[in-house]
Amino acid sequence: MTGLVSRFALLAVLALCACDDKPPAKPAPAKTVQKAPAATPPLVPAPPAVAASSPLAQAINGAAFDPAATDPDARRNALVRVQTLLDRAHFSPGVIDGRDGTNLKLAIQAYQASRGLPADGELSAKLLETLTAGDGGPVLVDYMITPDDLAGPFSPPIPKDDYEAMAQLPAMNYQSPLEMLAERFHMDETLLQALNPGVDFGAVGTTIVVTAAGADKLDRKVERIEIDKALGQVRAFDKDGVELAVYPATVGSTERPAPSGEWAVRTLAPAPTYTYDPSRLTFGKPKAKLTIKPGPNNPVGSTWIDLTKDTYGIHGTPDPKLVNKRASHGCVRLTNWDAAELGSAVNKGAKVIFMGAEARAS
Repeated sequence: MTGLVSRFALLAVLALCACDDKPPAKPAPAKTVQKAPAATPPLVPAPPAVAASSPLAQAINGAAFDPAATDPDARRNALVRVQTLLDRAHFSPGVIDGRDGTNLKLAIQAYQASRGLPADGELSAKLLETLTAGDGGPVLVDYMITPDDLAGPFSPPIPKDDYEAMAQLPAMNYQSPLEMLAERFHMDETLLQALNPGVDFGAVGTTIVVTAAGADKLDRKVERIEIDKALGQVRAFDKDGVELAVYPATVGSTERPAPSGEWAVRTLAPAPTYTYDPSRLTFGKPKAKLTIKPGPNNPVGSTWIDLTKDTYGIHGTPDPKLVNKRASHGCVRLTNWDAAELGSAVNKGAKVIFMGAEARAS
């Protein structure tokens, strides 16, 4: 989105973000700001250790690929297993939802290429065999909802374009325990509900079935980032050129393309604010400048990776299921958990290379 994003590295300063479906604007002068209140607990939970016991969870944990199967549930079960294993291997499918789609195909292709397999992007017995050879753990586990999970505070539902209402909130928190738990475990809310029919996600002590997703942490530092504008994909590499992670991304549009060429990471903001300035922007109804506090439902999500290309960055999103499903206007949008993982591992000064051309119209 076009707006001002605060960076809490060594100093709290503001930078202009020209992205997220809005026209770019010129950078505003930096100024010191006060850090906003803490928004939500960290995205990374302690990994659950108890394998899920429900019959559905057991079926997914043991799901195999059968090319002749016609049962949609069998297909969904295999997809959930593959998506979760890819997530743990840092080949992100985006939201784990048990569905086919572009993001899953791109993740499979990248994983296949990294393992010397034909990179066709298709679910297969060989793919599942290769994934489980390196990671045989269950993909669904039991998790008990704790008092901390429900401590909040939770924010009221607000229309996406109601910046005035957003600016009144002390933080852009999750809007419900369901949303918080789904994002924590990298899941689509609909899948979380389907795995837990009739469950009250607001009840302490309730045991639910969740994915044993990745830990949002890379084991080496990122020194180079490739942003493929044509595919909608971000690839992270270490100093020796070893590929560490692959993420689906929303990158620019044909009308408002992202930058081209080589830039670098300037700094990281793990809790960015967003400033709406009507003197610089051509969308929205507010007449006065507004600052939207940090949180996972902030317009730029919960992480901002600032680039040396003024006004541009890599950031999270309040709508993880829409990543690489629609155009943006310049910046690079990831799921909150993928942005957090990349941000925690990237070094200041890391190269950021934009390649290809946008294929998606605004």
